[in-house]
Amino acid sequence: MFSKEESRKLRQEFWISFGKSFPRKWILYHTKIKDFSFKFYFDRKKAMVSLDIEDQNLENRIKYYEKITALKNILQDDFLPEAIFEDYYILENGKEISRIYVEKDGVSIHNKNTWQETMKFLYEKMSLFEAFFLEYEDFIKA
Repeated sequence: MFSKEESRKLRQEFWISFGKSFPRKWILYHTKIKDFSFKFYFDRKKAMVSLDIEDQNLENRIKYYEKITALKNILQDDFLPEAIFEDYYILENGKEISRIYVEKDGVSIHNKNTWQETMKFLYEKMSLFEAFFLEYEDFIKA
């Protein structure tokens, strides 16, 4: 069991190490679409790479989610076969979003022995997600 401070330091150490091991500029929030962003996540139970559509205007959120689901077969056949689509996803803070994501279970930010495989997972899956987005960006933004 780790204290909050020890846990915070481990998280910081992981993300610094990830940035040094896999240096590159990610798209993340720079999609040029409001409330449409890519995210990394890693906690005590899993790692995840997601595309979050957080627009509080439900019509906009539905529009972008439907555009991605129209490309679902391409995303799953050519980029991320294990992608999970959730049009209605509730964050821990109670906020409702739409999310497309891939995750890896059995890893923990508190276990340094799982860090390397997690870094590879995050790098590979985000690279594929971004390649998909860049390929179909014009369609998604239209």
